[in-house]
Amino acid sequence: MCKVCAGKGLKMIRIRKAQERGHADHGWLDTFHTFSFADYQDPEHMRFRALRVMNEDVVQPGQGFGTHPHRDMEIVTYVLEGALEHKDSMGHGEVLRAGEFQRMSAGTGITHSEFNPSETEPVHLYQIWLYPERKGIEPSYEQKRFPRSEQQNQLRLVASPQAEQGALLIHQDAQIFLSQIDKGETVSYELAEGRHAWLQVLRGTVVLNDMPLETSDGAAISDIREITILATDNAEIMLFDLA
Repeated sequence: MCKVCAGKGLKMIRIRKAQERGHADHGWLDTFHTFSFADYQDPEHMRFRALRVMNEDVVQPGQGFGTHPHRDMEIVTYVLEGALEHKDSMGHGEVLRAGEFQRMSAGTGITHSEFNPSETEPVHLYQIWLYPERKGIEPSYEQKRFPRSEQQNQLRLVASPQAEQGALLIHQDAQIFLSQIDKGETVSYELAEGRHAWLQVLRGTVVLNDMPLETSDGAAISDIREITILATDNAEIMLFDLA
């Protein structure tokens, strides 16, 4: 179950612990689902605002997701370790390496495959889906790496509807930030009135507004303006600003 914390500064933070997520081990794929996905269905964890999928996947060497279709979804992939080979019906054929992002707007429809090209090393990644602002968007693809220096102890914008600061373009009223936080350092963020946030801890441990979070934990944040994230160990986090 999510833990709901009430009180000054904490009244609407819901923690999604890593071990409470849905899980499936297919042999070639070890996958954890923050929200309902595939055979894991939980009516209490269907989505958060426009955020529909937050899957943490480990794909074994020489394995992958065969060609399959999508439509009307914004799909963001981030590789933590290893490499992922991408092919799609738009003619793209790329390798996504550790520290790189991929953004696909499925729109009116695409097919794609994602494959681990290594013969020896698994690939560890996050697959994130957001609902688009509207249906019928023209499909498109982007792949980018953001300098580590721009993420170090600060929030680096990596995706937004305006694609400012060189960010990926997503067709939704949402912003995605990435940060590498040294142990003992803090990053802060102010939410505009009426906005919501999701924090995903990719690596390490942090304290979110006095609440401890570990690797792969998530947190839904509402009705709070000031967010502070203190790293209690070297950490990597992803923060979503959502309507």
